[in-house]
Amino acid sequence: MEAKFILQPVIVVALLTIVMAVWMFFTRIPAMSRLKIHPQKGQDTLKLRELLPKEVNRVSNNYNHLFEQPTLFYAIALTIAVLGHVDQIHVWCAWAYAILRVVHSIIQATIDKVMARFIVFILSWVVLATMIIREALIVFV
Repeated sequence: MEAKFILQPVIVVALLTIVMAVWMFFTRIPAMSRLKIHPQKGQDTLKLRELLPKEVNRVSNNYNHLFEQPTLFYAIALTIAVLGHVDQIHVWCAWAYAILRVVHSIIQATIDKVMARFIVFILSWVVLATMIIREALIVFV
């Protein structure tokens, strides 16, 4: 199977990161302006979070989360592609992961229901763990 099939969901997650960055820009800047928060106060993001409304922070929190677990997804998907181990199960897992991350982002950036977000997070971990374990078995066995 061609490498592009596992790289397509990788691009989707990368595009999601761009969408969340734009969303963060269009929520944070107006909120800072409306609340008369000087941009220099953004130097310490922890202090800035205390000053901004929770609906603004939800978007930036999600943006930050896209640089946590998804980095492992990028690494394993690229490893699978480079080593030529792309198969239907890996592709399905990659697409499931990408879709779950989109759902996670939507939940976190809008309603932020912790249990709903947690369930999607755990499901994405199961899918990611499946990819990692399957690839480990190929590489080490």
